[in-house]
Amino acid sequence: MEFFITCILFLLFTLALVKAFQMIARVLGNRISSARLPPGPVALPVVGNLLDLLGDKPFKCLAKLANIHGPIMNLKLGQVTTVVFSSASMAKEALQKYDLAFADRTVIEAVRVHGHENTGLPWLPVSTEWRIHRKICRLYIFASKRLDANQELRQKKVRELLAFVKENCLACKPVDIGQAVFRTTINSLSNTIFSVDLADSNSDTAREFKEITKKIMEEASKPNLADYFPLLRKLDPQGIRRRMTVHLGKILELFDQIINERLKLREMNSFISSNDVLDTLLDICEDGSEDFDRSHIKHLFLALFVAGTDTTSSTIESAMKELLSNPKTLSKAQAELEQTIGRGNQLQESDTARLPYLQAIIKETLRLHPPGPLLLPRKAAEDVEIAGYMVPKDALVLVNAWAIGRDLNVWKEDPNSFVPERFLGSEIDIRGQHFELIPLGAGRRMCPGLPLATRLLHLVLGSLINSFDWKLEDGVTPESMNMESLRAIASPI
Repeated sequence: MEFFITCILFLLFTLALVKAFQMIARVLGNRISSARLPPGPVALPVVGNLLDLLGDKPFKCLAKLANIHGPIMNLKLGQVTTVVFSSASMAKEALQKYDLAFADRTVIEAVRVHGHENTGLPWLPVSTEWRIHRKICRLYIFASKRLDANQELRQKKVRELLAFVKENCLACKPVDIGQAVFRTTINSLSNTIFSVDLADSNSDTAREFKEITKKIMEEASKPNLADYFPLLRKLDPQGIRRRMTVHLGKILELFDQIINERLKLREMNSFISSNDVLDTLLDICEDGSEDFDRSHIKHLFLALFVAGTDTTSSTIESAMKELLSNPKTLSKAQAELEQTIGRGNQLQESDTARLPYLQAIIKETLRLHPPGPLLLPRKAAEDVEIAGYMVPKDALVLVNAWAIGRDLNVWKEDPNSFVPERFLGSEIDIRGQHFELIPLGAGRRMCPGLPLATRLLHLVLGSLINSFDWKLEDGVTPESMNMESLRAIASPI
């Protein structure tokens, strides 16, 4: 009996000793690895550095912290180790040299609804499925040949936009530029994909879709406690996942209806394929040449419409705000258009190459107002050493495109001012090769819709300022301008 008790005590003592050594090793290991982590602000117990990001613009808070701690910075957001890159050189290291190591996403809780985290292109890990989605985007949606073939379609949608603005002019009504451009953008995309207007000018579909899209972007950009404390994921304490379930569900239901209607048409003997994107993708599903099904179609469309329409319309709205705040810049852009294509004449996509100042305006707008200030979050697939510091495996990786676009070391003259002239004679573009300007990302995870976005941005903005003179509503000044929604008065040339 005593021997049995002695054995039990010895076993307990051994287990306790092993546990003690494991704890010591863990502490020492943490100290060693912590010594190699990038510098950063002191983390508080439990919450870490979350209080440093209070407010609705965390990218600005991170930029201020980077001014103190450097362009590669470590934070503890709740239980999540986070590394932030805030300079062009550090972004180049992360998105070019170590692109594969940082290619996977940190999937936020807001998108873990309707299976979107497992099917949506922006959130898929680098895998066979992700490569199929990218291939489909590259070959069947954003290929130069298809975009060239659809030029007249986009011209038609821009003519409808100009007619809408003129109608408001005659009625002496201000134009909600963001809403008007959003409708043009969504119909340009939906005609390319479905061969129909998703937002008819006589219905509220465009407004409703924009409101849903705005809510989705707002929910996705909110600091979510469930992202930083895994134990809270099931609780959804802020209700973000619950609301996103509703918002994404409405759009997926709409795409379901469109697909069902097309499938019924395809069953008819008289059906003639329109050869649009939807028909192409349904053909791929039916012939089984790719591991791609109806669910993939819906979630691919969800990503394209939410990201594509918001990015394009918000950028043009930001550009118009800047131009209305800088009348000399607006006049200079109009003079270039008048000299090149003639005042009031319709702009063609092929004209963009002859309009360097218009190109500079778009670049300067994206520099100051990147549509995704922190891009989409990435995840370290392994330990990576950069600039003498360790980015640990599974760390959340953020690239502060907003801070990079305002870096005094790069943009030496008035980095916070709207000065398109800085791009004249410069080779810097937004295609992911110049890390001073990466509003749409870089590397293998950059925005796949860039080819269409660049065409629409120049076409729509150039058309608006070449066909009309613009001014703010009476009593509104650049300082009092509503930054959430721009309403301006247009008068015909």
